[in-house]
Amino acid sequence: MGRGARKRDDDSGTEVGEGTDEWTQSKATVRPPDQLDLTDAELKEEFTRILTANNPHAPQNIVRYSFKEGTYKPIGFVNQMAVHFSQVGNLIPKDSDEGRRQHYRDELAAGSLESVKAVLSDAEILEEDEEPKEVEMEAGSQTELPPAEVAETVIEEELMTPKQPKERKLTNQFNFSDRASQTLNHPVRDRECQMEPPPRTNFSATANQWEIYDAYVEELKKQEKTKEKEKTKTPVAKKTGKMAMRKLTSMESQSDDITKVSQAAKIVERMVNQNTYDDVAQDFKYYEDAADEYRDQEGTLLPLWKFQNDKAKRLAVTALCWNPKYNDLFAVGHGSYDFMKQSRGMLLLYSLKNPSFPEYIFSSESGIMCLDIHVDHPYLVAVGHYDGNVAIYNLKKPQAQPSFRSSPKSGKHTDPVWQVKWQKDDMDHNLNFFSVSSDGRIVSWTLVKSELVHTDVIKLKVEGSTTDVPEGLQLHTVGCGTAFDFHKEIDYMFLVGTEEGKIYKCSKSYSSQFLDTYDAHNMAVDAVTWNPYHTKVFMSCSSDWTVKIWDHTIKTPMFIYDLNSAVGDVAWAPYSSTVFAAVTTDGKVHVFDLAINKYEAICNQPVVARKKTKITHVEFNPIYPIIIVGDDRGHITCLKLSPNLRKMPKEKKGQEVQKGPAVEIAKLDKLLNLVREVKIKT
Repeated sequence: MGRGARKRDDDSGTEVGEGTDEWTQSKATVRPPDQLDLTDAELKEEFTRILTANNPHAPQNIVRYSFKEGTYKPIGFVNQMAVHFSQVGNLIPKDSDEGRRQHYRDELAAGSLESVKAVLSDAEILEEDEEPKEVEMEAGSQTELPPAEVAETVIEEELMTPKQPKERKLTNQFNFSDRASQTLNHPVRDRECQMEPPPRTNFSATANQWEIYDAYVEELKKQEKTKEKEKTKTPVAKKTGKMAMRKLTSMESQSDDITKVSQAAKIVERMVNQNTYDDVAQDFKYYEDAADEYRDQEGTLLPLWKFQNDKAKRLAVTALCWNPKYNDLFAVGHGSYDFMKQSRGMLLLYSLKNPSFPEYIFSSESGIMCLDIHVDHPYLVAVGHYDGNVAIYNLKKPQAQPSFRSSPKSGKHTDPVWQVKWQKDDMDHNLNFFSVSSDGRIVSWTLVKSELVHTDVIKLKVEGSTTDVPEGLQLHTVGCGTAFDFHKEIDYMFLVGTEEGKIYKCSKSYSSQFLDTYDAHNMAVDAVTWNPYHTKVFMSCSSDWTVKIWDHTIKTPMFIYDLNSAVGDVAWAPYSSTVFAAVTTDGKVHVFDLAINKYEAICNQPVVARKKTKITHVEFNPIYPIIIVGDDRGHITCLKLSPNLRKMPKEKKGQEVQKGPAVEIAKLDKLLNLVREVKIKT
């Protein structure tokens, strides 16, 4: 038995010894085949790493598409927060439903404990009072539970059966009645009393130099007295007096600023002007020439206001345009048609409410030859200069310089700009307008951000004027544009008048050829304009003394009028398709109504005082029956049309007078058909 035990001990000792040898032996390191062999210096070298709050795994190149700029743009802010640990807690807010339930249970348990303790204390008092009964109850009390255990069992039972809260009794919502009472309203009574008017007295006095001098002397005496009183004051009083004087001086300096009373001053100025020109204002509003009833289809022009400014005294009126929103406001361009005496230019805006002084004044180094006001933005005025530049003035900005202006870098014209016209916004909702110049270019100007971008629409060339050069090239004679107008319905169509007397029908889509050519006049075309009602009719005037009315589908004119003097400008009336006005260099205004007389004007009236004065431009007001004409001396005259010059269709018994564009188109079509039939017969 001893040998077996020793054998087992030996065996076990051998096993233990083998295990201890494995732990005590040094472990051999296994090196990967691609491990670098580093020296001791390289192994001891320290590499510092800086920990930052940025997430290394957060993307840095997230981009989003910007619809405003049309490009992809990187996002500036990337969320750098990384969540390493999150755990759902077991806390319940007090305001939640479960929190309220647990709080209610705790209150019930505390209340039950207090009630049990109160019961036990009452029982002890009864036991002390009834001592004889305790002996009798000893035998039975040995089998009953002690009071502490009884309290615990009662509490457990009450906690196991939670008490339901008492439900609040609600009123019956289907059984109610409204009670109301109405009081008697007292009748309304009017009470009036009459008193004697206060006495009135008229006081008048004249102020001469002596009275003014005496008043100043009295004021100086008062100031000296106040200074003497201030000297006798205490230092505190002096300080307060100085503060008050500073406030008064600051208030006086503020009150001296004229800009604070500019609006009131403008209103007062208009009131004074209305009183001064009261008779003219009454004629403008109410006067109608009664003598028209006795005239045989003839009318007159009544002079109203005359606008002039000393700064533009020697400058000719080169452009007129009514404001499309404010019907009493019109713009005037001043320059010079004498090309040997070119100087400065001016842009003035007058109002019928204040004929004595312009509302806005802008000056320029070069003469203004044309202008146009935007229909949707009536504060933007586009102008063309004699030096070939175009500019845009913003009436909202009080600065004297234009808000936008072309330059040689931006493609300005090389010759005078004769006309500018606003057009509809482009596809990117940028404002744009067109200009025509003597250099033969028709340019579209687009307002992009803070600069003007130009696009050449068409370059005018004189037909049949090509010359062959020995080198095999062809030279074209450039046509000089003087006037143009865009069609009222067809956006791409427009007419261009030239110095050679021809009118070209062009398209915005074709820059190399014309849609049609009209041999219109023998001299330069001064104006060309479409009829505001009839889409086929346009009118032109020239320095060859003629005014011609055209149908753009026919190459010959429908009506020709010789006015015995160079015609400076023509304009259609906004109220009729057959009424137009023309002005000549002999100082006369000619008004035509084709429906009344298609052979001659129904009004020929000189409107200038001097014989040598030339009328340059005419413009109809869009609402009121008035026109404005400008001359080469810088004066603008406002004239009222008599009733015969603005006749409307007569009312027939039992029939309503038809009005509207369709009636005006039919009226002009009737005249054109008569002319077409005569031409076909001849």
